[in-house]
Amino acid sequence: MPGFVREKKRITEPNMCLSSPLMQDHSKGNHRSPSQATDEIESLLLPGLPDDVAKYCLALVPRSSFPSMGGVCKRWRSFIQSKEFLMERKIAGMLEEWLYVLTMDSEGKESHWEVLDCLGQKHRLLPPMPGPEKVGFGTTVLNGKLLVLAGYSVINGTASASADVYQYDSCLNCWSKLANLNVARYDFACAEVNGVVYVVGGYGVEGESLSTAEVYDPDTDKWTLIESLRRPRWGCFACGLNGKLYVLGGRSSFTIGNSRFVDVYNPEKQTWCEMKNGCVMVTAHAVLEKKLFCMEWKNQRKLAIFNPDDNSWKMVSVPLTGSTSIGFRFGILDGKLLLFSVEGDPGYHTLLYDPNAAPGSEWRTSEIKPSGLCLYSVSIKA
Repeated sequence: MPGFVREKKRITEPNMCLSSPLMQDHSKGNHRSPSQATDEIESLLLPGLPDDVAKYCLALVPRSSFPSMGGVCKRWRSFIQSKEFLMERKIAGMLEEWLYVLTMDSEGKESHWEVLDCLGQKHRLLPPMPGPEKVGFGTTVLNGKLLVLAGYSVINGTASASADVYQYDSCLNCWSKLANLNVARYDFACAEVNGVVYVVGGYGVEGESLSTAEVYDPDTDKWTLIESLRRPRWGCFACGLNGKLYVLGGRSSFTIGNSRFVDVYNPEKQTWCEMKNGCVMVTAHAVLEKKLFCMEWKNQRKLAIFNPDDNSWKMVSVPLTGSTSIGFRFGILDGKLLLFSVEGDPGYHTLLYDPNAAPGSEWRTSEIKPSGLCLYSVSIKA
């Protein structure tokens, strides 16, 4: 599996003055053998510095250097993978937001993940994800890492739903395998809420519609089934708002056509409730400024913006400036909503919506765009 691994290097410079306090303190009777002193040096993030200072120093390193840092030693690698590292970066004001986009070529034959920064500069392509190619999978971000969940694949002519979950570490630029879902599924909803990940509904192994839901705890690497939906639901999507899980769109076995019902899960009460004013046939969605932005198939020149504080919807017209495209995928970067055209016209401009701009100035064009057609996108700060 791709990664960055190097041999652990011992610090052997004889004149390294920073190590002298560990080697000598005879006045207090603290006699250490050379091997004990060497072990203590190697247990430090940066020899001669307290760990809290060393952590702050490592947090100042530019994000593009993280994979190389992860190859220095096990302690650095472990620290870079931790939630503590992200917190140190936040405290130091060093968090960088990158956009991870799954793109498809114009012929629809090949896809790959690529990384863009807030200036639109492409930093790298992600290593290929392990496992067979899939469709109908889910994506979300948890603790600065990209999760790709479940989906539908065809292996040796046999089609099947998957329970696999893979995690991409954006700091170390490598994939790893997480615990499987309890129920294999595809075309389901998933989202992060309060530091855990939920998956809901979809289709099962036999193509049956599902009402089951489960939650992933990253501390235990375990999925746990929770209360099911009141009815099966598939082709839906989910998001976290105000500490609750919202499931919208798609179809339900209890409705004719696409469902306007919104299923809302309260993690504290561990119960579902229902709203009746959702969107139908949603082609793109994203959460920005604690609000949900959607675009419906029947009205792709308007944004539908949901405010969970009062359960209200607001409609905003999409201008024709820069792109006459009908159909977009969303991206979030630097507090702004990006609208990527789903058409293969290389001359199109990405539309950008700034919810904090002065009235009348919310829309403009942007040069930020993926190299191909956008299938999925997530933003990760690290």
